[in-house]
Amino acid sequence: MAEETTLVYIKYRDHVLYHRTQPEKLKPQVRECVGWLVYAGEDYITICWDKDAGPPTLKGEGSKSGLVVLRSDILEMKRIASAK
Repeated sequence: MAEETTLVYIKYRDHVLYHRTQPEKLKPQVRECVGWLVYAGEDYITICWDKDAGPPTLKGEGSKSGLVVLRSDILEMKRIASAK
């Protein structure tokens, strides 16, 4: 489990959903993401790009948004910064 103190940049291949088009002309899209590394496992990583900066305004746990990316789809990954 990684601490949410490491900021990373990743470039990755993303799936493409198509509808009423010619599928043979499509290929995975290359995308980029910057966020906190939440989890770094053998098969995938989890990145959080948006989270509460303080206590949530509603009762319960805070909310987060991010990505789970398969390691096989990561083209580039580098640490941007670490905070303590």
